[in-house]
Amino acid sequence: MASRAAHLFTRHPASVGETYFGHMAFAAWFASRLFAAGGAALVHAFLPFLFESTASGIIRELYERTSRRGRTD
Repeated sequence: MASRAAHLFTRHPASVGETYFGHMAFAAWFASRLFAAGGAALVHAFLPFLFESTASGIIRELYERTSRRGRTD
């Protein structure tokens, strides 16, 4: 039973070539970047002369960092 529970926590990280803690660190970093993009977009909504391309730049960065994860090619 314990190994089944452990598998729940390790299956997905292993599918992208990471350990549980490595995946946790990446996911936390990813979340921080999403919060930054959201904050920049919110400020931009009220003050359109600020952060004109910040949110889209962060989203682009996140896509580039994640689009090839778990691939072997």
